[in-house]
Amino acid sequence: MKNAIQEITNDLIYEMINGKPIYYRDYKLYLKGIKQKEELMGSSYLQSLIITKLVYLLISNLDSKYQVLTNEVGLQFKSKSWRAADIAIFESDKLKKIKKSNKYLTIPPKIIIEIDTKAELEDIKDSIGYFHKKTDDLLEFGVEKVIWIFTDSKKVMYSERGKDWQIFNWSKSIQILEGIEINLEKIVDE
Repeated sequence: MKNAIQEITNDLIYEMINGKPIYYRDYKLYLKGIKQKEELMGSSYLQSLIITKLVYLLISNLDSKYQVLTNEVGLQFKSKSWRAADIAIFESDKLKKIKKSNKYLTIPPKIIIEIDTKAELEDIKDSIGYFHKKTDDLLEFGVEKVIWIFTDSKKVMYSERGKDWQIFNWSKSIQILEGIEINLEKIVDE
C-alpha cells in the first residue's frame, strides 16, 4: 500500500446525480493510501451469496421473456445522472433493440434488486434519504419495482411504482414477478 495521498479519479465515482458524484464507500481510505481500489468495489461474502442465489433462482425460473443483468449495471437517466444496479431484470424484447456496447443502458429495467450499497453515505447528510432518493430516481426512470435487501438489519424494502412502500423482515416471502417469490431467510440458510 502506498503512503502517499492518492488523487480522486473518475473510477472512484459509484453513481452521479445531476453532475454531483457519489463516491464508493471508504474512498477516503484509498485517498490516504490505506485501502486499494478493489477493496472499495468488492462485495461481502453475505452480499455475494445473496446475489448469486437470487440470480440462479431468477435465471432458473424466468422464461426467455426476461433477461437478468448483474454486476452494478449502469443506468443512464440523463446527462450527468446515472445509477448502478446489483440485479436488473429487463424485458428481453427491449434489450434486443439496444446495441451491445460498453455504454450504460438508457432504458429502465422492469425490476431492480439492490443488496446494501457501495455508496459512501458519510458524505450524504441524510443516509436513509440516499436509499429513498435512489428508489425514487429508479421509479421515475420507469422501473416498476425496486427491492432493497439490507444485510445488517435483515430487512427488505419493497417499492412499486404508484403504491405505498413496504418494509419486511427476511422471514417474509416477497414476490419478485408473478410465480417467483423469495424468502431471504431460506435463501441464506440453504
